Amino acid sequence: MSVTPPQRKTITSAADFDLSDYDFWARPMREREHAFRLLRDLERPAFYEEMEVSFAPKGLGYYALVKHADILEASRNPEVFCSGDGGATNIPDMPPEFGEYFGSMINMDDPRHARLRRIVSRAFTPKMIRQFEADVEAAAARIVDDLIAKGPGCDFVTEAAARLPLKIICDMMGIPEKDYGFVFDRSNLILGGFDPEYGGGDMNTAVEKLLTAGMELQQLVQDLAAYRVEHPTGDLISSLVNANIDGERLTGQELGSFFILLVVAGNETTRNAISHGLRLLTRNPGQRALLLDDLEGRLPGAVEEIVRLASPVNFMRRKVTRDHEMNGQLYLEGQKVVLYYWAANRDESVFPDPLRFDVTRTPNPHVGYGGPGPHFCLGAHLARREITVMFRELLRRLPRIEGGRPERLYSSFINGVKHMTCEF
Repeated sequence: MSVTPPQRKTITSAADFDLSDYDFWARPMREREHAFRLLRDLERPAFYEEMEVSFAPKGLGYYALVKHADILEASRNPEVFCSGDGGATNIPDMPPEFGEYFGSMINMDDPRHARLRRIVSRAFTPKMIRQFEADVEAAAARIVDDLIAKGPGCDFVTEAAARLPLKIICDMMGIPEKDYGFVFDRSNLILGGFDPEYGGGDMNTAVEKLLTAGMELQQLVQDLAAYRVEHPTGDLISSLVNANIDGERLTGQELGSFFILLVVAGNETTRNAISHGLRLLTRNPGQRALLLDDLEGRLPGAVEEIVRLASPVNFMRRKVTRDHEMNGQLYLEGQKVVLYYWAANRDESVFPDPLRFDVTRTPNPHVGYGGPGPHFCLGAHLARREITVMFRELLRRLPRIEGGRPERLYSSFINGVKHMTCEF
């Protein structure tokens, strides 16, 4: 089910739109790009009132950080711009019942954040990712086999883009194949928000489905963890529940929240990058031809450019811990700032002709995996590997594959694609 946007005011100035209004995020891509260009042109960051929500008191509002330099500086200063006071993945402060399932390290500050990241980071080093190389390649080959068997006109998102990261993450954790569909459906509910296809348009219903999905995913991984204590294998769950790492291990709640983070951050975002990537190649045949002319040589740069323009995660939120001046703006203790990665990746001062898709763009200092600092995406190496392998397999075997008009997720947080037909 697609969302049909209502008639909206034409955007001619920064006063013509509100980032807190969900309808803004249903606007066409070009309109949103124009809106953020207007915000970047302002002398100071724009301030917005928070949306009324049923599950938390209304906050005091937030500053929208849309410039690349602001996002880099805020990301490098977690002591000032913290993630743990109310959570980073939402603009309203996260209620306690949300923290039980979504209180992962992405919503924490040091020393708790450092402890959790230290425990789980060993599974995501380049050396460890190389060990998954053959598995990723085999999975991609099978996915393309199945895509060819389905034939032209099938849904590229569900048949290809979503399958690869879902399989790799579930295999890493030791989730059996029979539960893949369950994990996929629950991750859609968590990120679906107000989209009628997933969470539903009613806020209370959406929140109830969100919490239920979090509880069910946490229960799935905790049940498996309990079994792995007595029956360990080589999967990540076995490692996390049976081995002390520097004298530390995850609690059951921490393990559950970590798995939810993996599913959301590792599955949904990579799936959306792959989906957006096919659409970008479809709409830019000259760049596709350039890429095909030297697939191995240009694919790494193409992947970075896909992630830049896809920017699967639109934003993260921070809260100011003390009065602080940054780039001429004074932020007061307790105020919120929202880091709009999607906007920073289109900053004209950093990316010449930023709306142009250029597989040879260099340098490409995008923030598609977050800004520098302790919260830079733990799975960036794995995500890059999955996107690279998927497009290598697709373009070798289906060099003419094209993506149709995408059906976008109705969300302010995730730049998602729910469905997109493909032809080849």
